[in-house]
Amino acid sequence: MRPYAWMPWPLRWFARVLTVLLALVLVLAGVLVYTVRQSFPQMDGSVRLPGLTGSVEIYRDKSGIPHIYADSSADLFMAQGFVHAQDRFYEMDFRRHMTAGRLSELFGASTLDTDKALRTMGWRRVAEQELPELSQQTQGYLAAYAKGVNAWLDANPNASDRSLEYSVLKLQGGGGRPEKWTPIDSLAWLKAMAWDLRSNVEDEIDRALALTKLPKERVDQLYPGYPYDRHLPIVNEGTVGQGGFDQRAEPRTRTGQALTQAAKTLEAVPSTMSTADRDGVGSNSWVVSGEYTASGKPLLANDPHLSAQMPSVWYQAGLHCRELTQECPYDVTGYTFSGVPGVVIGHTDRISWGFTNLAPDVADLFLEQVDDDTYLYKGVRMPLVTRREQIKVAGRDPVTITVKSTIHGPLINDVITDARASGEANAVALQWTALTPGHTADAIFALNRARDWGEFKAAAALFEVPSQNLVYADTTGKIAYQAPGRVPVRKKGDGTWPVPGWTGEYDWNTAPIPYDRLPSVEDPADGFIVTANNSVIDPNRYQPLLTKDWSYGYRSERIRTLIQEAIKKGPIDAQTMARIQQDSSDGFADTLVPALMRVDLAGPAVQARELLKSWDRSQSLDSAAAAYYNAVWRQVLVLTFNDDLPASARPTGGDRWYEVVRRLLEAPDDPFWDDTTTGNRKETRDDVLRQAMASAYQELADRLGDDVKAWRWGDLHQLELVNESLGTSGIAPVEALFNRGPFGVTGGKDAVNATSWNVQRGYEVTAVPSMRMIVDLSDLDKSRWINLTGASGHAFHDNYWDQAEAWARGDLLPMYSSPAAVRKAATHTLKLSP
Repeated sequence: MRPYAWMPWPLRWFARVLTVLLALVLVLAGVLVYTVRQSFPQMDGSVRLPGLTGSVEIYRDKSGIPHIYADSSADLFMAQGFVHAQDRFYEMDFRRHMTAGRLSELFGASTLDTDKALRTMGWRRVAEQELPELSQQTQGYLAAYAKGVNAWLDANPNASDRSLEYSVLKLQGGGGRPEKWTPIDSLAWLKAMAWDLRSNVEDEIDRALALTKLPKERVDQLYPGYPYDRHLPIVNEGTVGQGGFDQRAEPRTRTGQALTQAAKTLEAVPSTMSTADRDGVGSNSWVVSGEYTASGKPLLANDPHLSAQMPSVWYQAGLHCRELTQECPYDVTGYTFSGVPGVVIGHTDRISWGFTNLAPDVADLFLEQVDDDTYLYKGVRMPLVTRREQIKVAGRDPVTITVKSTIHGPLINDVITDARASGEANAVALQWTALTPGHTADAIFALNRARDWGEFKAAAALFEVPSQNLVYADTTGKIAYQAPGRVPVRKKGDGTWPVPGWTGEYDWNTAPIPYDRLPSVEDPADGFIVTANNSVIDPNRYQPLLTKDWSYGYRSERIRTLIQEAIKKGPIDAQTMARIQQDSSDGFADTLVPALMRVDLAGPAVQARELLKSWDRSQSLDSAAAAYYNAVWRQVLVLTFNDDLPASARPTGGDRWYEVVRRLLEAPDDPFWDDTTTGNRKETRDDVLRQAMASAYQELADRLGDDVKAWRWGDLHQLELVNESLGTSGIAPVEALFNRGPFGVTGGKDAVNATSWNVQRGYEVTAVPSMRMIVDLSDLDKSRWINLTGASGHAFHDNYWDQAEAWARGDLLPMYSSPAAVRKAATHTLKLSP
C-alpha cells in the first residue's frame, strides 16, 4: 500500500505537504547546524601560528574565558589577536566598517546616513594620523596583534568558517572576504569608545532647541545646579596650588558645602547645568581601604553602564608572561575590547583599577557663517578645508560627499540633523578633543604593566580620550583616585551652549588643563572613594572648569550611604560589595511619593497608590509598587514637559529630571505644570500628579490586569539582548538567529543597579551594567566578575550568552588569575607553536 492511501484525499495532500516541509526543515536545520558549527573556535589541541617566536598556551574555563601564557610580549599580543578573532571576528569587522564609515558596503543604503556622519567626523583619518605618534613599542604590539588576527583569517578563508553573520550577508548579496586587519583598525575603535563616552554635545543642542520654544529662564530651570549640599563630589579635599593639585589642602565639610549651596540658590537665575548621563550611559566604581575590610586589604568594585549589546562590548581574558621580565612585563587579567590589544579594566599581580566616565566638557558646537567655500573668522573670510569621501554602497552606485571644516572642526549640520544653526549662522562645526591624535593606546599598555601607584599615575597621564575617573588599589594597601584626560580650557564661555565661531572669543587655548592640575587623591580620610559620574570636585574650590554637566550624584550618594552602613556593622567583604552593586533603590521616591500621597484622588488609582505606603523603594522583579511608581513617574514627566519641549529635548527620566521635578514640587503654579494643549484651562501641580496616577493605573491595568497586587516590575522592565548589526535587520527569522531574550531585570534608571529605560519609549531596558567586577587585593584569586553575555560572538555556541542568566540574578563568577588556579579551572587547552 502506498503511504497515506488510507487517508481521505485532503488529508493525504496535507500529509504529503507536511512531510515535504518537515524534510526541508530538517535539511535546512542540518545546513544551519553545519554552518554554525563550522565557525566555532578550536579550543583544544595544537595549532601552528606562523610568526610566533615561541610556544603559547591558551587555557579556557567552562565559560570560554581564555588565559594566554607566552614568553614574549609580541607573542602574547599576537595570540590575543588570534583568540579575539576566533571568538569575535565578525564583531571586530563590523566595528571596523562602522568606525571607517563603511557600513553601507555590508548593509546597503540603510546605513548611508551613518556612514556620512562618520566620514564627516573622520575617526579613521585621525587614527591614521595617530599611529606614527605612538611609541615604537606600542606600534609593535599593535602590529603583533594584527598579525594574530590575520593568521586566523588566513586559516579560515570561507564565509562559513568565519561566522554565521557572513553566511547570512552572503545570502543577501553582501559580505565578501574581509580585508586584512591593521593597527589602524584597532585605533579607530578607541575613537568609537571616546564618542560613546563623550560629554555634553547633545545637551548643547537640546538647550538650543528648547530655547526655540521657551524663554531662557525656563530653559535654565531644566538644567539645575549640582546639589553639593546633598551629594558629595568624588574628591572632597585639596585644591590647585602653584605646584599643581594639592591634596593636602584643608578639606571642606558638609556644613561648608551646604552654606555655599544655600548662597547659590539665592541667586536670581540658577546656573545652567545638565547631565552627561545620556539615557543610561554612566558607571559605578568604588574602592574601600583595608582599614574597613575583613582581609585588611582593599576591595575594588566597578560596573560600567553602557548600552546592552549582543555580544557584550567586553571580552574577558588573562594575558600572562610566563616569567616577568623587562621584555615581557605583563601579568594582567580583566576586560578587553575585541579588536584592541591589552586589558582596559582589571588587575595585574599587584594593582587593580576601574573606570567610570568623568565626562568633562571636551566638545563644543561652534555656529559658523559660511559663504560658498569660505567662512568668517575674526573679520576675515577664511577658506574652508574640504575633502571628498566616496562611500561604497552594496547594490547601488557609490555616493560621494564633500566634507567641509573650519578652524574649529568639521561642519556637521548636513549629517547630524539636530545640529541646526540659527540667527547669523548657517552652519555648525564640532570641536572635539578626540579629533586630535593622542596617546590612549600607549596608556593601555602602560596601565597593564604598572607595578605601583607612581607607575599607574604616570600611565594615566597618557589616557587622553575619553576622560575617565580612575580608581586604584594595590596589594600594599594603597587606594587612590586620578582624573586624567585632555580637557580644554576655553577663552570664554562654559561649554553649555553653542557659541559663535566667527568672533574667535570662544576658542580653546592651545594647551589643555595640565595633568598635574587635574584632581587626584591618595588614601583619603574617609577610607573609601566613590565615583558614579557625579561631580569630581566643587568648582568653588577648583578651577579651571571641568564641566557644568554632571550626573547629579544620586547613585554615588547611595553607594556612600551603603558603604558607611556596612562599616558600622563590621568588616566589609566581597559579598558586601556585590550586594551594593545589586542595590535597586529608587533615589527620588522619598521625594515624589509623599507628594503623591498628599493629592486628593478618587477611582481605581486609589488602590494602586496604596501600594506605595509600605514600599521599601527597591525595584525587584516581583514588586507591584515599583511597577506602579515607575509608571507614575513616566506619566509625570510626559504630562509636565512634552507639551513644552521639542521631541529631542524631552525628558528621558534620569537624575537631572529628579532635580528639576524636586524644585517644581515646591512651586505648584509653575508654568511647566500647565498643559498648553488644553486652551484656557490652567493645570497646577496637583492636577498633573492626579492625572499621572490615574493614567499610570489605566496603563498597567491594560497591560497587566486589574489586580494591582499581581503587577510585577519584571513584567514591564525587560531586557532583550540584540545583536548590534543583524539583530535589527527587520527580518524576524534573521533576528531570531542572533537575539536573545527578553527577560525581566531588577533595578532602574539611576539606581545603583542602573538598568536604564526611557520614559518616552517605554519600560524596556536601554542600558545596563555591562559587566561587574570585584577585585580582592588580599588574594586576587578570590576576585569575582561577570559579563553581560558571554565570551563567544558565535550564535548558538555554548558561550554565546551563558553568563546572561547569572548576570541577571546578580551572581558573579570566579576571576582566577594565578597559574595554578587558571590551570585547575581549565576545561580546554590549546597550544600555539611557530
